[in-house]
Amino acid sequence: MLTVPKKHRNLAELVVSQLSEHIRNGALQPGDKLPTETEIMVEQGVSRSVVREAISRMQAAGLVETRHGIGTFVLPPAPPSIMGIDPATVMTVRDVIALLELRIGLETEAAGLAAARRSEAQLAEVRAALAALQQGARSGEDTVQLDQRFHLAIAQASGNQYFHAILQHLGENIIPRARINSARLTHADPTAYMEQVGREHEQIVDAIARGDAESARAAMRLHIGNSRERLRRAEAMLEATQAQNSF
Repeated sequence: MLTVPKKHRNLAELVVSQLSEHIRNGALQPGDKLPTETEIMVEQGVSRSVVREAISRMQAAGLVETRHGIGTFVLPPAPPSIMGIDPATVMTVRDVIALLELRIGLETEAAGLAAARRSEAQLAEVRAALAALQQGARSGEDTVQLDQRFHLAIAQASGNQYFHAILQHLGENIIPRARINSARLTHADPTAYMEQVGREHEQIVDAIARGDAESARAAMRLHIGNSRERLRRAEAMLEATQAQNSF
């Protein structure tokens, strides 16, 4: 299988972020034609393959469409999906940070309710999800879906179906590294990163098992807040890279 180099992926994320911001702030309106590949290459200081990867990601998110022989054009905003959130539009570091801010409020309360309401069967599923996640991390496999299962299990244990429904709708976007690898962008040790995340997960489960609602809320808030801070650092590094490429 062909593996896309890490540097290539980082630069594509940078181009997506820049073009998406132009669309978000109105500099590029629906129907406007994007700059040509060559113009983007010069402006961003990247290769043609990086530009094409970025455009491909934006096409997949429904932000632009390419008309053969004419160019790439900005699409009108898609109608709001269920709950007004379209997971396909979560692409940039800023998007993921915004989603984490939503999750802080949502999952903090879900964890507290889980501690107060969970059944023994629901606690067993939370623990099983954590064990599977830890095993996946030790074996070096992609743990995004396992991490998602863990958070969904806690939402289910809250006894409020809407917590679970919202997280399920958001899908893998509730796991930041499904979109943005903040550890890689900030050059953090991936093993140390996963160990820290593992300790945060264990603190959440321990509080839920004890029936300590306030500690469960605090542990979940710390966990998601730490993810937000890692992404803020990653965003700052992307902006610094962008500034360097503009010279």
